[in-house]
Amino acid sequence: MTTKINESSFSRRAALAAAGTLGALGVAVAAGTGANAAPGAKAPKPSLAFRPDGKFKVIQFNDTQDDEQTDRRTIELMDRTLDAEKPDFVVINGDVINGGCDAELEVKQALNHVVLPMESRKIPWAVTFGNHDEDSVARTGMTEDKMLQFLQSYSFNINGDSIDGLTGTSNSLLLVQSSKSKDPAFGLWLIDTGRYAPDSINGQDFAGYPDWDWVRMDQVTWYRNLSIATEQKYGRKIPSLMWGHIALHEHRNMWFASLDSRTDADHQRAAKKHNIVGERNEDECPGPFNSGLFNAFLERGDVRGYFVGHDHVNTYAGNYYGVELGYGPGTGFGAYGLPGADRNRLRGARVFELDENHAGIYKLTRLVFAKDLGIDLTANDQPITPLPLDPAQL
Repeated sequence: MTTKINESSFSRRAALAAAGTLGALGVAVAAGTGANAAPGAKAPKPSLAFRPDGKFKVIQFNDTQDDEQTDRRTIELMDRTLDAEKPDFVVINGDVINGGCDAELEVKQALNHVVLPMESRKIPWAVTFGNHDEDSVARTGMTEDKMLQFLQSYSFNINGDSIDGLTGTSNSLLLVQSSKSKDPAFGLWLIDTGRYAPDSINGQDFAGYPDWDWVRMDQVTWYRNLSIATEQKYGRKIPSLMWGHIALHEHRNMWFASLDSRTDADHQRAAKKHNIVGERNEDECPGPFNSGLFNAFLERGDVRGYFVGHDHVNTYAGNYYGVELGYGPGTGFGAYGLPGADRNRLRGARVFELDENHAGIYKLTRLVFAKDLGIDLTANDQPITPLPLDPAQL
């Protein structure tokens, strides 16, 4: 499937760092200012740059979501997708692991399984964190901060550091250098959408509401201020895409072209109005509050698309008032899928093609499915024995 964009007291941790800010150029802008990055920010490892022909390809894997005995087909899907597509950058967009690990080593083994496909091919990669990544923390002690530190030990990881004061782990802006100059031509935003809603706010619990987390206002402000600072530095807005794990309320609004009515007729109208393609096999699961992130996209006008996972069996994308909203399908064979024998029918990845010679640079997005790559779709589990870690990761 191909979708074209219209060209026309809750804070946890946080984040803006050199690697995740103006990564390709090795320059950092602190959130909302033109100052240098906070002390301790790491310089980027591999630089991101458009190829000499002006092209750049991104792969989104989502919800690899397994323990140290990762289903072998998850890795096979990643391997075959990377070999067929030869991307320039890969994002694992949240729920990288599940809560099944019982020790720190097992968390590291689970993470190692799903980053080796990129590491072995020397492809720059990063992760966002999802709601399940810390599910085993009570047993393993592996917080997102510790996982981030572990992931940054790999040669081709380009996640930005986290710093105190901004909700989330490793919120980042990676800039991709133009093939025609030393300036950036495109931006890749990574945002942490959190885990779960707090037990209560102002004495009121969330009974009856979705209990997922949401992008907090300080993160929206971070995006807006860094977007402005980047425009001021380079004299123009940098077109970009953003990835976060949990859907926005606007995903559901787009599917039905409505806030309140959710009928098949509503969707048929919405599909035409918003150019929606793909499947919706479960309700979207945003948090209880609308974050305001989409409104910031409209105001700034640089983010061309926001892509999520979390809801494994949704694959749709559409153009919602000039911003493409979409899902990447679940990649991990160890996570839930469709009912019964169809469990693994939608395992896959999302591909993004950028081209400096194309108006708007963001050219298109499409899906790659395991069913088209000759991978076994049997509705069972096929775990592997954990691989040993490289000494650099011990």
